Amino acid sequence: MTESVDVGVRADRRGQSPAGSALLITLLLIAAFVVILNETILGVALPTLMHDLDISAATAQWLTSGFLLTMAIVIPTTGFILQQFSIRWVYVAAMSSFTMGTFLAAIAPGFEVLMLARVIQAVGTAMMIPLLMTTILNVVPEHSRGRVMGLVSVVISVAPAIGPTVSGLILESFSWRAMFWIVLPVAVVALILGGILVRDVAERHPTHLDVISIPLSALGFGGIVYGLSSIGESSTGDTPVPPWIPLVVGVVSLGLFVVRQMKLVERGRALLDLRTFKIAQFRLAVLLMGGLMLTLFGALILLPLYLQYVLDKSVLTTGLVLLPGGLVMGLLGPLVGALFDRWGARPLVLPGTIAMSVGTWLLATLDADSALYMVITAHVILSAGIAFALTPLMTSALGSLPRELYSHGSATVSTIQQVAGAAGTALFITLMTRGIESSSDDGNSAVIANADGIHAAFLVGGVISVLLVLAATLVRSAAKPATVEVTAI
Repeated sequence: MTESVDVGVRADRRGQSPAGSALLITLLLIAAFVVILNETILGVALPTLMHDLDISAATAQWLTSGFLLTMAIVIPTTGFILQQFSIRWVYVAAMSSFTMGTFLAAIAPGFEVLMLARVIQAVGTAMMIPLLMTTILNVVPEHSRGRVMGLVSVVISVAPAIGPTVSGLILESFSWRAMFWIVLPVAVVALILGGILVRDVAERHPTHLDVISIPLSALGFGGIVYGLSSIGESSTGDTPVPPWIPLVVGVVSLGLFVVRQMKLVERGRALLDLRTFKIAQFRLAVLLMGGLMLTLFGALILLPLYLQYVLDKSVLTTGLVLLPGGLVMGLLGPLVGALFDRWGARPLVLPGTIAMSVGTWLLATLDADSALYMVITAHVILSAGIAFALTPLMTSALGSLPRELYSHGSATVSTIQQVAGAAGTALFITLMTRGIESSSDDGNSAVIANADGIHAAFLVGGVISVLLVLAATLVRSAAKPATVEVTAI
């Protein structure tokens, strides 16, 4: 173990952060913001990409959901990676992958290469999020974690929220390739600075990598999301297999993955240590975070389509309409973190989920004649609700774990968030596609059909939001970390 690791652990026990931790966290936050921004940067560009690459909406959405799905497949391995390798090594590997993917996307000649580039980008992004959270858990004392996690929530929620705004501003004057050319130099600088400045601050426990768990994880998460996406495409005959086949494969593989992890944990060889779910506070928080991310990404994929195809707005207007919601998340993140340190989770999560539900139901009222202020109002309320709920949930979930499970808890939280985001993207597009087909069959115009399809998707989102409010009533304020029997590894 390096000296910086020892110092980091001792400082945390005294209630102080080790020297240099502020600089480290700042760099990680900036790098994470840049990589996560790319989750939704193509949202506003989907109509342009559909035209330029001659692809359908169901195919184009894979540029977002495929990105999220790749992250969901890679993130479970990060618990192993962070215990096996130094933080510096993981950082350089993550930013190198993201940088290479960004360059490939900028020069991609067609959809297939662009999709591959998005996958390479996602591999780097997947390693960055657990790296950030694990570092914070190791260097930030418990009484200050709410404030710092508030900054993390800005990265996790605001970066994807303002992705459409950034792409709208770029697309107003440049081609979609410019979105990657502009990000590329920032990624290169972050890579170089990280290679120089990042030092190790976490305890490492060299462990075994279970190669069987990786394909089980990929088939489990991939099958479920692919199956959801295929439902929308199946009616047009674009899917090579019926949607129920990947769904069944996904559910069965995920079940086998869980069973295998429970057996391997007894020998200290689990790819993803699922003993975190023995802690009730962690289970509930992860469930709610998954629902929030599903709703957020579902809204972010539908709103650009609604604004451009139903209200006939430009990409610049689309980006600007979505900007207030992103700014609200950014402004509220640190404030909510400070409030969490003072009051705990419950007084924030319940009002947050209620606001999120109100915003979702307002989005469900949009039609072909809705005014822009209604779109902005609904999106701001939705964003504010997510901001009030996400930070307390994330902080209380990870804070409830013993130190030995920090890396696995971070990986689990990140996995669930990305799977939920990918599932939300796929589900909302599928519901929209089905609704458009049904409305078109009734003889409605393309504009009305698109409005009806988006309305149908947001109705389902509204129902999900009500279930989240009910679950939020069970949230309690943060408790001391639980004690879980941990096998030496």
